[in-house]
Amino acid sequence: MNLKLIILGLLMEGEKHPYEIQQLMKSRGIDCYVKYAKGSLYYAFDQLEKAKWIEVAAVIRESNRPDKTTYRITDLGKEEFQLLLVQEMGRPMQLNNPNYAALTFAEHGDPEKMDQALRENIREVGRLAELLESIPEKQTEPLGFGPRMILLGAIEHLRAEVRWMERVREEAWGRLF
Repeated sequence: MNLKLIILGLLMEGEKHPYEIQQLMKSRGIDCYVKYAKGSLYYAFDQLEKAKWIEVAAVIRESNRPDKTTYRITDLGKEEFQLLLVQEMGRPMQLNNPNYAALTFAEHGDPEKMDQALRENIREVGRLAELLESIPEKQTEPLGFGPRMILLGAIEHLRAEVRWMERVREEAWGRLF
């Protein structure tokens, strides 16, 4: 997922400080499917400002705290947002699962250790699905269409992943264990 798209999209909702963007990403569960380093968020803001897609809306000065700069999206940024939105919507899903590489060589692995790792993976993916399922309960207002569809898609994907890993375990008993 494109971090620039997310920043521009959140700024479409109104002026925000980078820290507010970070908190919104967390509260909406965006950080569950977008991996980024915290420093990259501020770097992305710098790049967006240099491209004139965002601009400083206000600098808030408090006596005992660092200045707080809020940003807004520009007309040029709104155009770029539309381009990024369509571009990302048209990208096919990537099949990038670390289990695939491991399964390629499963016959050479220690069956007991592999089974333990797979059981832990099933628990973790199930835990993540439960975490995502709890997000709507924590929201003070209903999720919009897009965020709700993302959440549902992520939950369904995680639940399918658990079913697939359980099937791998079931079929592995007859072959490896």
